[in-house]
Amino acid sequence: MSENAPRTARAVRATSESNIDLTVNLDGTGTSDIETTVPFFNHMLTAFAKHSLTDITVRASGDTDIDVHHTVEDTGIVLGQAIREALGDKRGIARYGDALVPLDESLAQAVVDISGRPYLVHVGEPAGFEFHLIGGHFTGSMVRHFFEAITFAAGLTVHLELVRGRDPHHIAEAEFKAFARAFRQAKAFDSAVVGIPSTKGAL
Repeated sequence: MSENAPRTARAVRATSESNIDLTVNLDGTGTSDIETTVPFFNHMLTAFAKHSLTDITVRASGDTDIDVHHTVEDTGIVLGQAIREALGDKRGIARYGDALVPLDESLAQAVVDISGRPYLVHVGEPAGFEFHLIGGHFTGSMVRHFFEAITFAAGLTVHLELVRGRDPHHIAEAEFKAFARAFRQAKAFDSAVVGIPSTKGAL
């Protein structure tokens, strides 16, 4: 894929639990048009788009009358699939990115490797965070579940750590923004990189 051609992709998923239609432009400016029927999740995806400089359009619906679980998970899967497709052969990218991002009292660190090998290490959230309802719908447990979905679908190695935090909204948002900033670095073209940044010759 040419470094001058925008890296774009569309992915669609339709099951008895959710319907997702999503597009990404990895070489965008961070614009987004997102509707998942889960307001706090919309907020998090908008933050990811803005801070990763990825243009994203999402139309998602699902059985949120039961739980937001399926809609959040399936959106993460589809976003990961689109990112993987848009990255192409990964020629000329930096590959690695890291970020330390504060949000008031919360501080999160993310390290991303566009490795082709899915792996997630996610630590540091306080006990009970997974049970907290944020915005009345989104449970704290969905943060990890989303990162599991996108990491495995996109083929990323991600280490995500909450260094400190108290407010559940701030914790989740700091984690999403840290991931976004680290991904922004990793997906960026590096003029010093010749070919695919791996001794194996493939990622």
